[in-house]
Amino acid sequence: MTDPNPRVAGGGRGVLSSAGIEVALGCRELEALLLNRAFVTSARTGRPHLTLKWAATLDGKIADGHGTSKWITGPGARLEAHRLRSRSDAIIVGIGTALADDPALDVRLGIAWPREPLRVVVDSTARLPVAARVIRGSEGTGRPERAVVAVTDAADPERLAALEARGVTVLRCKTHDGRVDVVDLLARLGEMEAISVLVEGGGRLAGAFLEAGVVDRVVGFLAPVVLGGATAPGTVGGLGLPLPEGIRLDGVSIRPVESDWVIEGDVRPGTRS
Repeated sequence: MTDPNPRVAGGGRGVLSSAGIEVALGCRELEALLLNRAFVTSARTGRPHLTLKWAATLDGKIADGHGTSKWITGPGARLEAHRLRSRSDAIIVGIGTALADDPALDVRLGIAWPREPLRVVVDSTARLPVAARVIRGSEGTGRPERAVVAVTDAADPERLAALEARGVTVLRCKTHDGRVDVVDLLARLGEMEAISVLVEGGGRLAGAFLEAGVVDRVVGFLAPVVLGGATAPGTVGGLGLPLPEGIRLDGVSIRPVESDWVIEGDVRPGTRS
């Protein structure tokens, strides 16, 4: 495939050809596009490629009615989730998830991981505690500046100062409906050289990205568990989309991971906005 970056405009092919190397275009082009899907999205749209990921019960709950979510899926599925993190430049959660679960948002694959993704909390009013695990990563191995808190002008200046004193990177974003504008957040992460972004929750944040039309891929981990409950949170919150405008996926794969299932696919072109 040709390089989709307009700044390159196929220059690599020219360099190879001028050196006497035969270059064939179109051979397994689809596989090449899929292999480089994050870079291709970034080059074509000017924003990071965004994967929406969740772990849910068979009836679509990401926690029970009391807010407990550990653990819906088993160890194998959680290991797969860390592999997703390892291929991402930034991992994003909302402040609700950060306060409820206190996640580290780092990569834990049993070995020291050389590339530390940005650990991002969408926190409009800066409620994140300075002692949160996301700031230091697991076992204190994370660099504080790789922890990013996205806020709005409504954030308390003293809380922002406390976060910045810990070395946290604070992004002052535009607002949308009184909360962080997720499109503006993506643009700012792109400026920080993030090409691939993984959104892990919760449901309200997933809904915001979905409604903004910036989701490129969906990965759902499903456990053979049924919780029920009218108040138990679901995978995607917000107002939702009318059925005719629902996001459709292409190239869907379904595979077992121990007792759980992974369903993933790319958002069909033309259904993102």
